[in-house]
Amino acid sequence: MSAGPVMKFGGTSVADAAAIGRVAAIVSKALAAAPGQPPEEFGPPLVVVSALGGVTDRLVEIARLAEDGEGARAAEAVGALVARHLDVAAGVASGARQAHLVAAIRREFEELAGLVHALAVLREVSPRSRDALLSAGEIVSSRIVAEAFEERGIAASWIDARDVLRTDAAHTAAVPDLEATTARCQEALAPLTAAGRVGVVGGYVGATPAGVTTTLGRGGSDYSAAIFGACLDASEIQIWTDVDGMLTADPRIVPEPRVVPRLSFAEASELAYFGAKVLHPSTILPAVGRNIPVRILNSRRPDNPGTLITAEADHPAGSLTAIACKRDVSVVDITSTRMLMAHGFLRRLFEVFERFRTAVDVVTTSEVSVSVTVDDARRLDMVVENLRHFAEVAVEPQMAIICAVGENLRGDPSLFGRAVAALEGIPLRLVSQAASRRNITFVLRDADVSQAMTNLHERLFFSADPRRAPLLAGQEARVRLQPGLAS
Repeated sequence: MSAGPVMKFGGTSVADAAAIGRVAAIVSKALAAAPGQPPEEFGPPLVVVSALGGVTDRLVEIARLAEDGEGARAAEAVGALVARHLDVAAGVASGARQAHLVAAIRREFEELAGLVHALAVLREVSPRSRDALLSAGEIVSSRIVAEAFEERGIAASWIDARDVLRTDAAHTAAVPDLEATTARCQEALAPLTAAGRVGVVGGYVGATPAGVTTTLGRGGSDYSAAIFGACLDASEIQIWTDVDGMLTADPRIVPEPRVVPRLSFAEASELAYFGAKVLHPSTILPAVGRNIPVRILNSRRPDNPGTLITAEADHPAGSLTAIACKRDVSVVDITSTRMLMAHGFLRRLFEVFERFRTAVDVVTTSEVSVSVTVDDARRLDMVVENLRHFAEVAVEPQMAIICAVGENLRGDPSLFGRAVAALEGIPLRLVSQAASRRNITFVLRDADVSQAMTNLHERLFFSADPRRAPLLAGQEARVRLQPGLAS
């Protein structure tokens, strides 16, 4: 019997008792038969869950209150979380099962309350303490979901993620140890599969070899699901969320986006990295390594086919796949005549970004200047100070990145012209096409994002004749470029 799917349910999918009931119905259906396969060919699914919707944000706020010495307010916030989780528990379990669940919830939050009190006295929250605090959401939600399954007749077992997912000690952004995690999965999860039981585990949370709690960073529940899928050689990794799949654009910005039925791993990685919120950027990596399909589905409309992500995907000729945007970006311009006909300058420049652990997204160069974009400005002041030892530096905040993605960009050069033409009249700061020729990246003012995304989407996804409109043969794109444009 092969491993069944890994089914990850996000915070909105487990927000309350009704949502958890829908999750139980989805898992029951999955147990009946794997899609297109006799049920005996696959084992039961492994279910990975996020914290209840909004809980992680609340825990982040509690950490801030503790750091500010606001012990009473932090304790009050913990009490509100206890009440919410107990309310959900009352809605998903009854009798002795509910009593057992309530006791487990109270025990977890009593430990959390003690930690928060100590942190408030010290007025310091270390990365290690932050991980211990933030992990509570997934630990408690997974207990609730496991008991809800049992209440509905699904043979299920709760698994503490800290006993399975092994990581290093880089708290708040831990790196998984796939070899050690695979061994732990075989020890803890394989017996459940053999017994026909559904394992339920919290995402986002792991532990060091010494048992110290770690987290994978925000959005890490998707990553956890992919790691477990790779370690178990799962038949499929399913990401259950509150949208029908990967969309052609962000619905909060563009009206009427379409569902993309199929994506390649490479396309999905580009879209996730450049802001497609439905998928965490790291999710794809373990799946790519094992060539495991990833499917994005809607827990409120489980019969919809969703989006399937595989190694390769065919798209209609002349079409792009989707567009995504990353906001609150800063453009850093570095200028120096030392660049001219010199070697070693770029190495020195990027060593500064590496020293202060600041990643860059888009890079463009000319004879005497380099422009980069940064979406994490926490250490940007220190980066700029050090760059000014050998170059002139200017920072332009309140910018954004729009990325148009599609495998067809590699074979149809007209797509680049059509995308640029769609942005006629909108000032562009930087334009770049990656070496893979799978994406076009535009950097522009954040204030122009809505108009730019709408224009791109209307021209590229709603054209009656996508190979001709909106740019006719021989027509030039008239786009106003600000100083510093590189392509």
